[in-house]
Amino acid sequence: MTDQSRAAMVYDAKKKSLLIAYLLWWFLGALGIHRMYAGRIGSGVAMLVLFLISLVLTFVAVGIFGLLVIFLWWLLDAILLPGMIENYNLRLIDRVSPQ
Repeated sequence: MTDQSRAAMVYDAKKKSLLIAYLLWWFLGALGIHRMYAGRIGSGVAMLVLFLISLVLTFVAVGIFGLLVIFLWWLLDAILLPGMIENYNLRLIDRVSPQ
């Protein structure tokens, strides 16, 4: 097996799907899971933490502002998601391609 065919097989096994990313965005978007899937772990965790803190603070009515921020971030990610997945896959190509 050549290095190039091995790299192609590794890429196919590890690449991210835009369809799966959108399904995660739709069903678990407020938790930032789609960002973690796209390789953006830090912002995904930040989104998750903001959501959880806002959810707790809704009992004192302050958390509604945090949930509004999460909602707007979620909507913006619908536009940004194709670029996130493309960037992840391009970085993956750089990592697995033979030098």
